[in-house]
This record gives sequence, C-alpha cells and structure tokens, in this order.
Amino acid sequence: MSLPTRPFLIVYIVRHPGFKAGQSVAEALYEHFRRKLFENVAGGTGLSVIYRYLPPAGAAAPLPIDFNEGETAAVVVLFDEAFAGDGAYMDWLKDTAARADANGLGTRVFPVAMDGALTKSGMVEQAVRWDKWDGVDEAGRRRRLISALTYQFARMLRTYLERLRHPADEDEALEGYLKKVQVFLSHSKRDNDGERIAKKIRQALFDGDGLSSFFDVHDIAPGLRFDKVILNQVRVSAVVAIHTDSFSSREWCRREIIEAKRASVPLVVANCLVDRDERGFPYMGNVPVVRMDPALVDRIEDVIGLLLDEVFKDFLWRSRVELVRAKAGKRVRFLPRPPELISLAGLDRAVEAQTILVYPDPPLGAEEQRLFEEIAPDVRLRSLTEWVAEAEATT
Repeated sequence: MSLPTRPFLIVYIVRHPGFKAGQSVAEALYEHFRRKLFENVAGGTGLSVIYRYLPPAGAAAPLPIDFNEGETAAVVVLFDEAFAGDGAYMDWLKDTAARADANGLGTRVFPVAMDGALTKSGMVEQAVRWDKWDGVDEAGRRRRLISALTYQFARMLRTYLERLRHPADEDEALEGYLKKVQVFLSHSKRDNDGERIAKKIRQALFDGDGLSSFFDVHDIAPGLRFDKVILNQVRVSAVVAIHTDSFSSREWCRREIIEAKRASVPLVVANCLVDRDERGFPYMGNVPVVRMDPALVDRIEDVIGLLLDEVFKDFLWRSRVELVRAKAGKRVRFLPRPPELISLAGLDRAVEAQTILVYPDPPLGAEEQRLFEEIAPDVRLRSLTEWVAEAEATT
C-alpha cells in the first residue's frame, strides 16, 4: 500500500508582472497555504503553491497549467488593469478558464478583482471582490482574501471526496459543490457574554463575503426535541465553542463539546473569559484557540478564519484517508487530529483488540504515548506515515 504521489491540491497564484503591489499579496497567500498546519494532513510536502507571472524567454504569457499534476487545482488570478490591458495574458486566462471548466469542479479559476478592471473585462466568473473591501487595511484585506479562498478550496476538496466515494454526473457534482457546511455555535446563556458573542459571530457569517453560501448556522425548528436535535447537529457540524466564564459549568455546553470530540468534527475555541473559569473543562484542548476580548469582540474574523482552516484540513484529511481506507481493515480508526484519551470512547475493547488509531503526522511525543500505553495497552497509535510504512513492510 502507498499514498498517492500527486498533491491533493495545487494552488497557482497568477498576476501580471506590471502589478507590483500584487507581490506582497501573492507572498501572503503562499505563506498561509504552505504552513505546517496543512502539511501534516496533506502529507508529503503539504500543499503545492506555485507562482505564475513571468513569461518564459521568448513568450508573451506564462507557461500553460497542466491540470494533471495534482488531484485538484486552483488558479488564483490577481486581476488588475495591467492584466486586463495585456492581450497575451488575457488569452492565457481565457484558455486556462476554458480548460479548467472542461476538467470539472476539481479545477477552478478564482479571479480576485484588485481594482475595477475585472468588471470592464467581460469575465463572467464570480470574483472575490478585493476592490469592494472599503475601510479595511491591507492586513485585513489579506486576511479576508485568505478566508474567501480557503472556503472555495474546501468546496473543491469536498467535491473531490464525494467523487471518490460516489462518482456522480455533472448536475449532482454541482449540487454537492454548493452544499453548505453546517456550523454550530456552542455557548452559555447563563452569563451576559455567551449569547451576545454567538449572535455577533452568526451575523458575521451571514454578512461575510460569500460565507453565507458556504456556512449554515443551525436553528432548531419548533416541535422538535431540544436534546435530540442539539446533539445530532453537533455531530455533523463545524463547531465554535464560545468559552465564557460560565461555559464549563453548563451541562449542555459540556455535552456539546464531548459530542464534537467523539464525532471528530472541526472545532475551534474562542476564549472569551472575563475573570476566571472555576473548572477548566478538560475536553476543550487539542484544538485551535483564539483569545478574544468579550467586551470588544474584535477578533471574529480570526475565529472564522481558523474555523475555515479546520474545515479545509478536515476535507484534506478525509480525502487522503479515502484513498487508503479500503485496505485498512476493521481494526483501524482514522482520526483527523492527534489522539487524546477521549479518542478511546466508543471502542469496544473486548471485540476490537489491538485497535490502531491512525492520525496526521507528526507522531505523538513520548509523554503522551506513555499515558496511552498505561491506560490502553491494547491500542496502538500510529501517524499515517508510520502506519503506511508498517503496512508496506508486511506486504
């Protein structure tokens, strides 16, 4: 058994060499998507991010993109007046967009309107409207651009994953591409902050550029059992835990976090403590945490950005696992984050002796390994690379 050699996603960042301000934007995208965060779940060298802006010697436009180099490909075009005014670059873009469209939803071109030139150019693709983000500084615009592209990349990978599981026709693939990711806002109504902050995050999701088409925040319909609906929705959602002073003391908040952990769904904690938490809830660890002042509530975009990263990571991991799952056997359980003791919940140890928990690289530290060996000596922990190496050695 071996893992695929092609990258799951190649991101091409395209700009015109005359657009000097685009260099810093391109570098910000490169630095974000080449992070160790994504390498751990994507494997190999992580996501491939490639610049396309200078033509080769003797040519008037960049090299054409080979969409067969990766499982999926995203072409991010920083479109400005210099790009629009260069006929060779425009021909290159039209050819690339046509080939991407013919290749299906696993390859997409994402224009970013850096100024008003895209509207005048006649390009019909829906663009990320950098030029409309008035009143936002350069760093804020970059953060918004990264978030906008992250959810588009997540959509692509979800389509790729569904195609692996259930080959579908074009209409079904488009329906799957447009399907929303459910979001659950876990919060306490006991203090003054929990519900207020939850409403602000909810509004930001609805107001964000395109996010309302990707995220759907849960509501409970009248007539349904509160407890059953809540727990069911947590299991199928990306979860934001709004950690206010009373959060850990509330039974339902604790149940929601435990269900999220048992279901291994994407989870982000917004630390909004004002004074203290009398008993820090132990199952809120092992996930990203953002410190946010509960009075200012000034880091909602950071919380949403982290949530998007976690959703994207989840699709990367599930896509990677899907390619090896058929050869895994019943004793192997795949986890999207490093294992913790709650990962043992739900294992029938009498039946599933010698269960192997497989998780993203890198391997756990020795101190965590020893704890598992003491509590569950019959359960083996392996990073995906370790597990694949062992499987190959025995075949």
